[in-house]
Amino acid sequence: MNFISKNIRHLRDLKGLSQELLAEELGISRSNLGSKEEGRSEPNLALLVTLSDFFKIPVDILIKKDLTKTKDFSFIDLGNQRVLFPIMVDSENEDLIEVVPVKTSAGYLAGYDDPEYIEQLEKIKLPFLPSGKHRAFPIKGDSMLPMKNGSFIVGRYVEDMADIKNGTTYVLLTKNDGMVYKRVFDQLHSKGTLLLVSDNREYLPYEIKADEILELWEFTCAIQTQEYSPDELKISSILQMFNALGVELEALKR
Repeated sequence: MNFISKNIRHLRDLKGLSQELLAEELGISRSNLGSKEEGRSEPNLALLVTLSDFFKIPVDILIKKDLTKTKDFSFIDLGNQRVLFPIMVDSENEDLIEVVPVKTSAGYLAGYDDPEYIEQLEKIKLPFLPSGKHRAFPIKGDSMLPMKNGSFIVGRYVEDMADIKNGTTYVLLTKNDGMVYKRVFDQLHSKGTLLLVSDNREYLPYEIKADEILELWEFTCAIQTQEYSPDELKISSILQMFNALGVELEALKR
């Protein structure tokens, strides 16, 4: 299906431009632009290239993807072009959170930048979240106690690694290790790397190069999918857990 006419109109509205102003930027008449927006005629190849250059969006996305439910921050800048970063909204224009399923979390590495893959994910709405794009990721293993295996971390998308907050936890999508959830320390200026630290001290910290990171999501909240057992809630078990984290609890023990 061809979405070019409605996309031109929507993108013009996002820019806050009148038909007259956009037509002037594109070097065409207002009536010509109007016919394209109303679907009475389609842009030729030269105009498609001009539109692509002006909005910094690839031609194939302009034609094939329905952008009318996107906002201006639905796109991320990559070089001199903007790539669609799928943001789903409900009927009230509120952001929906895509949930990466446990069983197919390995497939996220292949589909994270594919709008069609993102669109088919299950979605939830959490109205208490701060502004920004959020996504929910499944947690595997016990490296980030007390997060239980099978919990979900809801993260806010971080576009610039310069915004990393030392000691904060993040979900990282990496080229070699796939999806990981770690406490992150910035070593970009000194080593060109990030130091990833597990809260469970049985797992050793390790470094990762900046160019291996595909996506970065800052922790917003956690969703536990399993109840804690009585044994896990005993003081002795809690002490053992915190000792594993290297926390001094002498005062509590007394």
